[in-house]
Amino acid sequence: MVCVKISLIMKMYQDIGKKVIDFFIAAVGLLILSPLLFIIGLFIKVSDGGPIFFFQQRIGKNFKKFRLIKFRTMVVNAEKLGPAITRGEDPRITKIGRVLRYYKLDELPQLINVLKGDMSIVGPRPEVEKYVNHFRDKYKRILSIKPGITDYAALEYRNEEDILKKYGDANDGYIRDVLPNKIALYEKYLEEMSLLTDMKIICKTLWRIIA
Repeated sequence: MVCVKISLIMKMYQDIGKKVIDFFIAAVGLLILSPLLFIIGLFIKVSDGGPIFFFQQRIGKNFKKFRLIKFRTMVVNAEKLGPAITRGEDPRITKIGRVLRYYKLDELPQLINVLKGDMSIVGPRPEVEKYVNHFRDKYKRILSIKPGITDYAALEYRNEEDILKKYGDANDGYIRDVLPNKIALYEKYLEEMSLLTDMKIICKTLWRIIA
């Protein structure tokens, strides 16, 4: 009986509670951070005159495609000059982009994705289609929930670009080693998903940013 009640509580959180918390955090976050977002956007625009935001198609819940929003941290048309993933010292990254990436400030516009219902605050990081297709069977379960801004994998691979530097072929290293490890962490989150787990991940993420 106790197990049934816990299961029902978990389902209510996943179906209702998580949506309410996502909307509240995203709305309040955008309101509070609006001056910072404006300043960052101004710096990006002044630096080279290019677009402030970077949009990229990612795969969301139930394999539905959506446009991920980030502050632009690379040169204009960077996607035509190199691979979808980046590693440390990538020449396509701008000076201000390096600062934004280091402090994860480039991710802040994804709060808009959360408000739109494409993403959650906590959940498996959304991937581009080519990488999802490599592990499609695994992603059938992973994408039963919305992707998120942060999770266990985001914390573990905070310095992913530096990790990829050790591979001669970053794309091969990502598919062979990094992404399988991320998938294991995504599956761990699915097993442990709860309000307490989400709050712990959010707190750890904020601590990593300011520490």
